[in-house]
Amino acid sequence: MTEIDILPKNKEGKEAVISSPFANKSAKEGSFTPLIIFMIFTLIFAGLWDKVPAIKKAIHFALDPSAGALLNWNLNLGMLIVVLIITVITRVEQKDIQKQMKESKDHPEKVMELQKKQFAMMPKQMKLSMRAVIYTGIPFVLFFRWFNDYFIAADSPRFLLGLTWFWFYLIFAMIFSSILRKWWDVV
Repeated sequence: MTEIDILPKNKEGKEAVISSPFANKSAKEGSFTPLIIFMIFTLIFAGLWDKVPAIKKAIHFALDPSAGALLNWNLNLGMLIVVLIITVITRVEQKDIQKQMKESKDHPEKVMELQKKQFAMMPKQMKLSMRAVIYTGIPFVLFFRWFNDYFIAADSPRFLLGLTWFWFYLIFAMIFSSILRKWWDVV
């Protein structure tokens, strides 16, 4: 069965019929396969960091001259700049996803049709909201693994107020995220 009956009536008084992505497996719009594959790659990269030197060397090759140079220049300011850059990238992605979600459901002339298609839109909206988290997963995992290597090699330095790198990152990412959210009007 590819369609399910819904109890609400349309303008003619007939029961509305909605196609469900759960019933129609050939519908690729609601597919989570690319997101799941991306999540698996993230776990593979995290698990193989110390076992496959090529992964570690490639990330160090990319981040040592950029983020590493900032941290070597000034530990606190460099880390603030790195946190700001990561937060801006994440917020830009979330702003784009939010825009796509608004476009997918912001059609006042088709409110009735959108209500009828609610079940069909749910997987797409969930996929859009998860996309920012999933697609930034690998860079975050790699950055965090690199941060860990860098700060262990630097003898675990302390930041402002005696914070470790993780707490410094977490606190300032939340602060920058709140500021950018208000500035860019992102939920």
